Amino acid sequence: MAKEQILVRITGKDRTGLTASIMTILAKYDAEVLDIGQADIHSTLSLGILFRIDENHSGQVMKELLFKTTELGVQIGFEPVPDDDYEAWAGRQGRNRYILTVIGRSLSARQIEAAAEVVAEQGLNIDSIKRLTGRPSIMHPERNTRSCIEFSIRGTPVDKNAMQARLMKLSSEMEMDFSLQKDDMYRRMRRLICFDMDSTLIQAECIDELARRHGVYDQVAAITEQAMRGEIDFKESFTRRVALLKGLDVSVMQDIAEHLPITEGTDRLMSVLKTCGYKIAILSGGFTYFGEYLQRRYGIDYVYANELEIDENGKLTGRYLGEVVDGRRKADLLKLIAQSERVNLAQTIAVGDGANDLPMLSEAGLGIAFHAKPRVVANARQSINTIGLDGVLYFLGFKDSHLGEQGRM
Repeated sequence: MAKEQILVRITGKDRTGLTASIMTILAKYDAEVLDIGQADIHSTLSLGILFRIDENHSGQVMKELLFKTTELGVQIGFEPVPDDDYEAWAGRQGRNRYILTVIGRSLSARQIEAAAEVVAEQGLNIDSIKRLTGRPSIMHPERNTRSCIEFSIRGTPVDKNAMQARLMKLSSEMEMDFSLQKDDMYRRMRRLICFDMDSTLIQAECIDELARRHGVYDQVAAITEQAMRGEIDFKESFTRRVALLKGLDVSVMQDIAEHLPITEGTDRLMSVLKTCGYKIAILSGGFTYFGEYLQRRYGIDYVYANELEIDENGKLTGRYLGEVVDGRRKADLLKLIAQSERVNLAQTIAVGDGANDLPMLSEAGLGIAFHAKPRVVANARQSINTIGLDGVLYFLGFKDSHLGEQGRM
């Protein structure tokens, strides 16, 4: 018996049992559902069903569907799909898929337009769009702290590097953040996340805080500037700055640790990551004392940073112990932890703000520049500059509605 494909589009006010009623009719005539999709915007339903059915039954099925949708108060449209058209469409389903995540404090039509234009310029199709953040309040706009939407796109970019560069440029021009990721099994199975500490997990540079307490901030800042201009490398800069801390009482470190300014969104992010079983590491060019304080607070699994030497009188000696944790060391540690945890590098995430974070951001499956310096943003594949550290959750595909109480923290 000959068969045909029919595409049904149903729109109108959503109501309980509507999909079940439609499927009851299709099941009655043994229809094969080839594709189905539904969206619900402000209680308005848009449901599409592509089904295959015996030609002898198609007229009766459409008649019964029309009666049922009229009874339910929704609109229905029918479109026959020729065999060749269906085969051509089905053949495109194996093409590459990407997820483009867009974040901002709020998202306007102009911002979404800019993102969609980049997708179109690269010859990609948008298969679906969904909102990851909660619905904003118009009566209490102060509650609207973040907005995120996710595009599922299909195809092969004309020039992926150019697309990435264009998105990062838009990020700085239009106050929104992007992440473009291949939609593969690794994106859905991230397992290890590594953070820089200073100016990432905390809104401070610990060496600057120590220098202020010791009265040597100007000297330390001058050396930092030399390093930023490329006149000296990180190791030399670090050694010289630590030497200026000689004689500082260790009790000062405790006071600083207890008053660390935690970055917006860190509590929420850590709670979700621990609940979901992620392994968490701090890889920092700062100091172990502060990293271990955060480790105790959040249950972090690994801390690698620089250890300051303390003499028998509880004073800093101006020296450090062991190997300096610089940019290269951070990347090596990320790979070492991944190997120890039996995690594929594609399943790793790295988050940092400074130039010495670039090596680990490049090594990780997902490298995120967080409120980073311009040079870092220019070399990163994705960045977060508009909201807090919990923005990382949206790049991982989490929805506020899936996080329960954690989603409202």
